[in-house]
Amino acid sequence: MTDSVAYPVGRPGHPWNEAERDQWRARQVRHRRYDRDVLPRIERLEDRFERVCYGRLDYAGEAYDLWALSHREWDPALPAALVTGGVHGYETSGVTGALAFLERRAADYAGRVNLLVAPCVSPWGYERVNRWNFDAVDPNRNFRIDGPSREATSLMALVQPRRGRFVLHIDLHETTDSDESEFRPALAARDGKPFEPGLVPDGFYLVADAEDPQLAFQQAIITAVEAVTHIAPPDETGQIIGCPVIAHGIIAYPQRAYGMCPSITGAQYTTTTEVYPDSPRATAQQCEDAQVAAVCAALDYVLAQRSV
Repeated sequence: MTDSVAYPVGRPGHPWNEAERDQWRARQVRHRRYDRDVLPRIERLEDRFERVCYGRLDYAGEAYDLWALSHREWDPALPAALVTGGVHGYETSGVTGALAFLERRAADYAGRVNLLVAPCVSPWGYERVNRWNFDAVDPNRNFRIDGPSREATSLMALVQPRRGRFVLHIDLHETTDSDESEFRPALAARDGKPFEPGLVPDGFYLVADAEDPQLAFQQAIITAVEAVTHIAPPDETGQIIGCPVIAHGIIAYPQRAYGMCPSITGAQYTTTTEVYPDSPRATAQQCEDAQVAAVCAALDYVLAQRSV
């Protein structure tokens, strides 16, 4: 596949119009259910956390309430941390990893940190196993106040009253084979650009903020995750997904310029996790466990810095 002609929607060299977006929508099939997979797990956590409905999406008559979980009483003397999952709805362990952290490990941090967790930022994408939302928009390039992604602007509105109080934001993602087989070809077709094939890295890696990478923090997470699953090596050019590797398993993006989720809190410590669920060397459980290990390692590092 070398250009957008290979994608079944659109014409090579021509960005999509609304009719072509409708064609794309018609191709999207619901494979799983947010109300059956995610919401019951959120509801079962209500005895330990406050459930916060921070928005409602309505896409062609399909409605989705957006939920976060928070410590009931925020102690102003404690650091605050935001954990997000499912910004790209198809990245399953981002959702299950955030929920598993709440279920299995969050109690370890009671009285030490104020937690806010949004486990499934993009429920329509979760159900369709898709990177984009209903409008063929990537939420993780549109965390902007006036941006076109309602998933992103709703989360920003939730965070805004506490912006500046967060010390940590960790955003849980996956890199999958479908990035190359579906989502990057779709992006090229949507924007009327040629498709340039890339390589999917085999293993876990992190995306730091290019403006302030906080390498010791990132390396602490890599060390913890390496006990759970393997770390992605660089390709023959020393890169991962086209970016130079700045340390073992770590690349960097300019988060604010790209409108990425970790830019919304103003936190000192931010990162995006990426696991590879299609690897023959990793199971779905390992991917989920890697996300939990990453969250715990991030929290442990931040708390250790405060005690120095």
